[in-house]
Amino acid sequence: MRLSWDPESEAFRAEIAAFLDEHTPEQLRDGRDWIGEEADEVPGWARDWQALLFDSGWMIPAYPPELGGRNATPLQTLVYQEELAARGVPRSVHFGGYGIVGPSLLEFGNEEQRALAPAAIRGDTVWCVGMSEPDAGSDLGSLSTRAELDGDSFVVNGQKVWTSYAEWAERCFLYVRTDPSAPKHKGISVLILDMDTPGVEVRPLRHITGNAEFAEVFLVDAVVPRSNLVGELDNGWRITMGSLAHERGGLWLEGVGYAQRALDGLVTLVRDRGLAADPVVRRRIGELHEEVRSIRALGYKGFASFAQGSSAPEHSYMKLAASELRQRLNEFGMDLQGAYATVTDPELAAQGGRFQAAWQVSLAATIGGGTSEVQRNIVANRVLGLPRG
Repeated sequence: MRLSWDPESEAFRAEIAAFLDEHTPEQLRDGRDWIGEEADEVPGWARDWQALLFDSGWMIPAYPPELGGRNATPLQTLVYQEELAARGVPRSVHFGGYGIVGPSLLEFGNEEQRALAPAAIRGDTVWCVGMSEPDAGSDLGSLSTRAELDGDSFVVNGQKVWTSYAEWAERCFLYVRTDPSAPKHKGISVLILDMDTPGVEVRPLRHITGNAEFAEVFLVDAVVPRSNLVGELDNGWRITMGSLAHERGGLWLEGVGYAQRALDGLVTLVRDRGLAADPVVRRRIGELHEEVRSIRALGYKGFASFAQGSSAPEHSYMKLAASELRQRLNEFGMDLQGAYATVTDPELAAQGGRFQAAWQVSLAATIGGGTSEVQRNIVANRVLGLPRG
């Protein structure tokens, strides 16, 4: 079976492809995940790229022009995201602003807060998202950072962790507990926190690749105006679910695009090493090819259901499948290098060490956006209807 697009969709693809051919920054043309660089702030080229996408109507195509889009249809949006994923070109190096904060402010914020959305989407304002805590990672209902109402202000105390770009962010979309006596998923609110507020301390976290775009955020008697409350008091779980939906919505396409690029790299590596006739290697490449094609087809099926107004249980599985496939692809690329499997020197490792570096990053892919364990629980409970353990 050969999947194909209608002529209108292909014309739309050609339009975005021409734009990317002409304007993609050199830093993004190598087709690999952008995993950060040593910098004192979000790089200037990345800011310029995000602003260009916004001004050209390619930042979030489904949005109107004043929000960085061109009123694209759902099918056109899928084509757009697929083209970016196939090239490995991100729209921004700080996802939270355009992917979580902007859409959440537009959906749940008041008029003044919605006015902050264009700058968040364009990248003029760098945002971080205060979700995870030491004892509340993927289980956001367990968050314990407290915000106590005192007159016209909230007084916030607690700790966040794995907060991307907190060191350079100007604002934080902060999830806090405002009613500690309420049940687990009740009594949660969302605040807009200015990161220069007294009582806010940011400590960078360096991870296995040597980069430090993650950070811990400590809050000690930080005062936030009540007017910075997003949505209703104690009804933040609704915003949380909306935020996670925005975050996970395009993850499957990114995962499939990455998997295809990794598979293409594996085929090149096998040929370069004279292993194309090895029956064990050929069988493994065939299995991986089958997995990549299968999850792509499953993603399309889920999108078709969603576009027709039905639920898309397939997408509950997609993030899990794509992130774990990503690890297997890179592990095989390392295995094929024999004694050089763990060598990260780009001068010695195959293809500049792409499989070694990508494997390190892939460990986080099964955590960010919901761990594999959480995704399995979602599939078991909400898709298969199995009882909770």
